[in-house]
Amino acid sequence: MTQYNEIKAKHPGALLLFRVGDFYETFGEDAVISSKILGITLTKRSNGSASEVALAGFPHHSLDTYLPRLIQAGQRVAICEQLEDPSATKKIVKRGVTELVTPGAHLRDNILLDAENNFLCALVESDGEYGFSLVDVSTGEFMAGSGDWQQAQQLLNNFQPNEVLLSKSYTKKFENAFGSAYYLSVLPDWACHSSHTDRTLKEHFKVETLRGFGFEENSVATICAGMIVHYLRQNGHTKLEHLDGLKRIHNHEFLWLDEFTLKNLEVISSHSQGGVALIDVVNNAHTPMGKRLTRRWLAAPSRNVQEIERRHQHIQSFQQDFLECQKIREVFEQVSDIERSIARLAARRINPKELRHLSRSLQIVHAAFLQWPENKALENWQFPQDVVQAINQCLLEDPAVQIGKGRVIVEGKDEALDEVRDLLLNSKSRLEKMLQQETANTGITSLKIGFNQVFGYHFEVRNTHQDKVPSHWVRKQTLVNAERYITPELKEFEEKILSAEGKLLELERSLFEQLMDELEHAIPLLQKAARFIAEIDVLSGWAALANERNYVRPNFVDDKVVDIKGSRHPVIEATLPSNKVFIENDVLLDAERRQLLMITGPNMAGKSALLRQVALCALLAQSGCYVPADEANLPVFDKLFVRVGASDNISKGESTFMVEMTESASILNNLSGKCLILLDEIGRGTSTYDGVSIAWAMASFLHEHPLRPLTLFATHYHELNEMSADYERIVNMNVSVKERGKEILFLRKLIEGGSAHSFGIHVARMAGMPQYVVAKAEEVLDFFEKERRLHSSSSGQDNKSGDTWQMSLIHLDDPLLLEVKAMLQRLEIDKLTPIEALVILNELKNKMK
Repeated sequence: MTQYNEIKAKHPGALLLFRVGDFYETFGEDAVISSKILGITLTKRSNGSASEVALAGFPHHSLDTYLPRLIQAGQRVAICEQLEDPSATKKIVKRGVTELVTPGAHLRDNILLDAENNFLCALVESDGEYGFSLVDVSTGEFMAGSGDWQQAQQLLNNFQPNEVLLSKSYTKKFENAFGSAYYLSVLPDWACHSSHTDRTLKEHFKVETLRGFGFEENSVATICAGMIVHYLRQNGHTKLEHLDGLKRIHNHEFLWLDEFTLKNLEVISSHSQGGVALIDVVNNAHTPMGKRLTRRWLAAPSRNVQEIERRHQHIQSFQQDFLECQKIREVFEQVSDIERSIARLAARRINPKELRHLSRSLQIVHAAFLQWPENKALENWQFPQDVVQAINQCLLEDPAVQIGKGRVIVEGKDEALDEVRDLLLNSKSRLEKMLQQETANTGITSLKIGFNQVFGYHFEVRNTHQDKVPSHWVRKQTLVNAERYITPELKEFEEKILSAEGKLLELERSLFEQLMDELEHAIPLLQKAARFIAEIDVLSGWAALANERNYVRPNFVDDKVVDIKGSRHPVIEATLPSNKVFIENDVLLDAERRQLLMITGPNMAGKSALLRQVALCALLAQSGCYVPADEANLPVFDKLFVRVGASDNISKGESTFMVEMTESASILNNLSGKCLILLDEIGRGTSTYDGVSIAWAMASFLHEHPLRPLTLFATHYHELNEMSADYERIVNMNVSVKERGKEILFLRKLIEGGSAHSFGIHVARMAGMPQYVVAKAEEVLDFFEKERRLHSSSSGQDNKSGDTWQMSLIHLDDPLLLEVKAMLQRLEIDKLTPIEALVILNELKNKMK
């Protein structure tokens, strides 16, 4: 227990798995935690005194079963092994932590997910500037950058790290901003100082300056990267050769997708249990590397037109000869996770079978690429031939998983190894040959060779032949009818046999280590090959998707115009029953004439789906994928905002309406000249008057904003149709229906003009509401509509829209100057931003026309 406590003190934040014989034991508080998480028995043991300590353990061979559950429960786990053979010492066996496993820094296959990166993120703040760095130890991706708070938030949203590394002094501020959304690890402040982190990075990369990577020294970005290297070393990752470069994260490279947009669009995961997300529909890659790359491209779409067009061009080239494309895709089904194999090679944690799979994967991919030499997408392929040759010349075609569990090295690789193998395989025949030779030399016809535990191999001679025993034989044992002898030749053979298994193990391990030493210099080349394969896997998969579902290549335009003909929702279309057809829609937005589309229509008519499909078309286009449409002309957006649905955040004390207003405020405060905004049912979380007022004000703000953001605004407040009369770039649209008596038919077609009804009672009837409730609702609705008409006529208003009630918000009886005065009195001048002031001035100007 003294030994346990000493090791535990060195890893205070980790749950310590302490190897004792054939078990991993946990003690004290660790035992209580592990017993709850793993469902194993909690017991007690004596400490050699009156006190007792809690104990819980499991067999060592069950580590791969229990370790993932501990990590998934948010535990940091230190694995403590016996470092010497118990039979070789009379003292307590030496023990030490051989691996520290944390959620964002490990190489264990049974915890890692094939289709997802496992990012560790470091974050620091200095004078309002934020540095951030990301690493996936399992693939070798290492990047860093800097920006403001919003950009730091965007990076966390896009990459969703499994663990966030902070300095001790910054932890409280981060927790106030994000709560418990991320698994946190904390470093002392001295480990986050630029003098230490820059030195750590230079030592790791073996350079004198970091400028070669595009970074200034002592920057917040290099501080974060240095924190990561320090943390990995601290956790036992001493072999980090696969982290051979540091890529700069340029904030302008990615489409802005805040957490609300990613959630509302269901890009990576669905809100509903068993639901289908966008990634489930368009992730058509076969290799684990390709699946991870698809996820990254969807979560962080590009803004680089050249890069996007390059991806689209490769998809087109795959489509032009689709039979060859299909052959390559069939090959990808046989490819192992090359990226993670390379990381384990660098860390010296790869096994022979996995290394052979890596070689085989590279070979079959290369053979497939050679069949299509004219394809430009494949022209940059570099086959690591020396690596494949070195592996094939060293390892068997089907080697054992571990050294010592079977044969690993090919025959002819090492003469000493072949000799040892031959000795083990042919020991019986060699003994027979030796026996025949000695029988012939001595003339002892009944000579035998035996073995016992006392003195090993021996010759046994019956008493009748004692006079024939050579003088150089040494007698070891006397029996009733015979004598046992040993000879120098027999003892030499015995020593060879008894040491052969140990020598075999030692030689195979040495040769395997030599192979890994030889391959270490090729790690950058292997990584490049793995990333190339991943990209071709993604793009050929998207080519297959485009062929199968009739997706088209989007055309990027310089103007602020969205012109999509025959647009479809990729997820709904893919999940529709085979007997149903998705209704296509044309969408036209133009900053000069059709900046904001006010979309009305009945509940269930498809307004929300329409908004999402436009957003998803833009997102897919900038990810490099083709889009579900007949034709798509789009600008390259820098920000995409989507506010749909209703949800609350009870844990933070936020109501549905508060969440809606928070998300809406985030949109209005982060507008840009190249953003796309999609708003659905703004204001429905509060009273009708408040809701209409807020929705009206937001639409007005967006219309009057000098940047003229392109906007789709879906609402069930039909009063907002009146805005098109006063706002020149607001166009009314509606999702049409056909009425048949009390029944309605959803046509799901977007047409010009506003809609006057929501048909909510019809939807209630369709949902199976009791007849009493439906009938009563119709009665109450009829009453309110009569009251509205009375209110309209008694106030002297000209009801131009028939039985549509126009609220006092729209038509006021007060004189114009009183209206302006009241408007100015409500303003808090000191709190106005310049943009808000411009919007208000423009509105006043319009009122005076």
